[in-house]
Amino acid sequence: MIIGLTGGIGSGKSTVAHAFETLGASWVDADIVAREIVEPGEPALKAITDYFGDGVTKTDGTLDRAALRALVFADPAKRLWLESVTHPKIRERIIEQLAHLSQCSPYVLLVSPLLFESGQDALVDRSLVVDVPTHIQLSRTLARDNVSTEQVHAILAAQLSREQRLAKADDVIDNSGDHAYMLRQVECLNSYYRTC
Repeated sequence: MIIGLTGGIGSGKSTVAHAFETLGASWVDADIVAREIVEPGEPALKAITDYFGDGVTKTDGTLDRAALRALVFADPAKRLWLESVTHPKIRERIIEQLAHLSQCSPYVLLVSPLLFESGQDALVDRSLVVDVPTHIQLSRTLARDNVSTEQVHAILAAQLSREQRLAKADDVIDNSGDHAYMLRQVECLNSYYRTC
């Protein structure tokens, strides 16, 4: 079984995924895959530099994610173009990794901030939303990511609203409490997923 684990920026998706991992679940992180497909030598990086110019790469030839983020979240058309190039490549690599991990894990998590927005929910059997109030998303992201408040609001605007995400969820983890509270919820879902 494949579980799509999602949540807005700053919701704690990776923390929850690590908690499942300690209980024996494997996981694929769509953000890691998204970074892999734009490494030097990958076709997606060439397409991105052809479109945006050399200002989106660092002197060592790697993608300057901050520069690209500033461009695409300021212009929805550029963000859509970027997604049209990267999402198919991300999807292909995710499918490969899920197939490999499914052979040796009781269930596999697909951790993806844009699970619903990208259509990756079609790859999963159940969707699990990690939920926190918007003000917690904002404060966690500002403390963690060295981005401006405006950039965080732009990222939030590009994602489904909290209400939309919750409406699509099969399962929900409330991650606004302490770590122990989150772990208890993970343990309950782990038991459930192992019996499905």
